This record gives sequence, C-alpha cells and structure tokens, in this order.
Amino acid sequence: MKQILLINDVVGYSHVGMVAMLPILTNLGHTTYNLPTALVSNTLDYGHFNILETTDYMRGTIPVWRQLGFRFDAVCTGLMFSEEQATLVASYCRQLQNEGTAVFVDPIMGDGGRLYNGISDTQVALMKEMVAVADLTFPNYTEACYLTGKPYCTEGMSWDEACDMLDGIINLGAKAAVITSACVDGQRCVIGRRSDWPLEGFRQRGKEGPYFRIDYEEIPMAFHGTGDIFSAVLIGHLMNGETLKDSTQTAMTVVSNLIERNRDQKDLCLGIPIEKCLDLL
Repeated sequence: MKQILLINDVVGYSHVGMVAMLPILTNLGHTTYNLPTALVSNTLDYGHFNILETTDYMRGTIPVWRQLGFRFDAVCTGLMFSEEQATLVASYCRQLQNEGTAVFVDPIMGDGGRLYNGISDTQVALMKEMVAVADLTFPNYTEACYLTGKPYCTEGMSWDEACDMLDGIINLGAKAAVITSACVDGQRCVIGRRSDWPLEGFRQRGKEGPYFRIDYEEIPMAFHGTGDIFSAVLIGHLMNGETLKDSTQTAMTVVSNLIERNRDQKDLCLGIPIEKCLDLL
C-alpha cells in the first residue's frame, strides 16, 4: 500500500478529475489524499462554469503538512489555474521529490488539436514548468504538441517523429513520458519513453529499448474524464511495482472496457460513473 497525494481540481457536476481518480487508486490498494487546486462547478465544455481557485488554501496547507511531517510515496498533479499556483506546486513537488516521492504530472490543457475552454497560452507555459519536475508525465497528443511546440497533424506522425516528440518532452525535464491519443504510421496508439529512474515501475523487461508503442482500435466516443481514469490506473499499477509498458497497457484496457460498458450514456460531459464500474479495474 502506497500513500498517494492528488493535486487537482474538484468538479462538482461530473465524474472527472479528482472525483474519478480517488476511487480507482483506493480500489487498487493505495491510501489517497487530496489537495484541490480549484472547485469547479462543472466541466468546461458545458459553456458556462464557475471556478473558485484555492491557491490561498494551498499556500496555507502545505506548511502545515510540512510541520506535521506528512510524507507521500507519490504525488500526481493536474490542472493549474495561475502562475502562482504552478510555482507553488512545482516547489512543493521538488521538496517531495528530494525526499523520495515519485512525481507524476498530467498536463491537462486540451484535446483534438485545441486548448480546452478557459485554458490560455500562459497556462501552457505553466504546464511546461510542471513537466520539468516530473518523473513521469502523460500528455495526450494535443498536449504533447503544445508542450514541444510541434504542429498538430490530423494524419498523425511517423515513428521517428513520435520518438522525437517523446525526446522533446524529456528535454523539458521529465524523466519519462507517455503520450496518449497518438496516431503513428496511420495506427492509433499510445507511445512512451521509459526512464532509468530507479522506481521499479519504470524499468523495462530484458533488452527492450527506451521507446514503446501500444496500438489500439479507437472507440468513437468522447467521454470526459477518461484521461483521469487512464492516469489513475497507470499510477496505481506503477506504484504496485509493474513496468511502465505493462501499466500503460492495463490502463488502456480499463479505459476501453469502461467506455464499452457506458456507451449508451447520453451526456458524455458527465464522465463515467466509476464507482459503479470498479469491477473492471
């Protein structure tokens, strides 16, 4: 059992973000804590939303936790809402990292070649700061384009271009990277570059090289929160000692099965009701 801290937004109306991740990590046997970056009324694609940024609360909470000696085996960060907040979280992650905490960064910014509603170019720059302190980051293809400054191509990439994009993320400072929703040589896939960092989950088997690719068949449904589910399953299995490639494959399978079970749901912005589907983990 590992102690995992989630630093992410809490959405009131939708099973996304921290609301989706907490039950998954708990079900996988980990003790999970939270430090909310914001309280959000609903997912942004509804067009109208209210956001209460919690930077003041975070600024007051972190010193209390330090004073009390709270320790975590891993921390996972999500959406950041201001430069001050990103700087605060990056500094806290560096402190935790120096104490042996694994740092996972989900650079939540956009999908389908564009930024999410309410996300600005300034927030893209802030996410680069977060990725710089990551032991592992897992952007989707759109987010990887924004992080590396490479153009978004609807037809996808060649394998050499995919490896170059992974290298670009590593050059930002991340020790390992996984890119979801990629298209390589005409095939939908998830690609990754492992790290030599000593956490067991980042080691490959045998003579496998630093890069890997796992193909999949796309299900034409855009559920909100599937990235959060992928992240939680990936982290949960990594922290249970599995390899990066195997953990990625498991996360992909879980997301696919969850979409298939809930494909009749009409409002995809609500996300997947994960509490009803824990048997699929």
